Amino acid sequence: MKLSVIMPVYNRERYVVSALRSLVRQQDAADLDIIVIDDGSTDGSPEAVRSMMAENPCIRLFRQENMGVTRARNAGLRLLTPETELVSFLDSDDVSPAGRFKADIACFDADPALELTYSLMMMVEHIDDDLLEPCPGSHFMTVRGIHLSSGIFSRKLIERIGGFDEAFGQAEDTDYLLRTFESGPRFVLPDTVSLYYRRHPGNMTKQVDTSLREFLRAIHKSMKRRKADPSLRGIEGIFDVKELANWRFM
Repeated sequence: MKLSVIMPVYNRERYVVSALRSLVRQQDAADLDIIVIDDGSTDGSPEAVRSMMAENPCIRLFRQENMGVTRARNAGLRLLTPETELVSFLDSDDVSPAGRFKADIACFDADPALELTYSLMMMVEHIDDDLLEPCPGSHFMTVRGIHLSSGIFSRKLIERIGGFDEAFGQAEDTDYLLRTFESGPRFVLPDTVSLYYRRHPGNMTKQVDTSLREFLRAIHKSMKRRKADPSLRGIEGIFDVKELANWRFM
């Protein structure tokens, strides 16, 4: 199957090569198409991406003026190829574990009507960028969190949900996932670890007040949608929100 992975990048020169390496090592699992959207980086991020492209033609780089992660994700969706059957996401400072795509794409092979796999995420304090694995002794927590990279979406589902809401500066992923599950897709919840979420000082979620405000706004919009349209599905029991509240490593 052709799997397109959308990766927004903004000033991630330090991490983006590791993120890309973690994807290209899984080319045995799918016909990979890695769409990198550089959102006006002012560091060496574009050059770092180009350093990977010569030996990995599955990577495509597109640059735009800085417009924020939400518009970068939408730019990636517009660049899907006609052949793309599955879509996923990876942030440019995270790592996709070895074997993740092979494990979850098998679910689509087993059920042609499947529209979504939504797997676990591991929040990690330190990652070895050579081995692309958590460092020995690093604090970590594995949960079914709220993260786009946990999902592999069928092309049909992506087209039904539409784009990201550009009114969000953050929590656009929360809003997107809520809209996805509200639509009642055929999905499974594998116990695959879908990503290593790297905790570092530059995480957008460290902007606590903004993150909380945008997260609550996404929840409020979901409540309003479901009140207006009772046919929309509830999302209770999918995300381990209580466990996420216990994250205290950094």
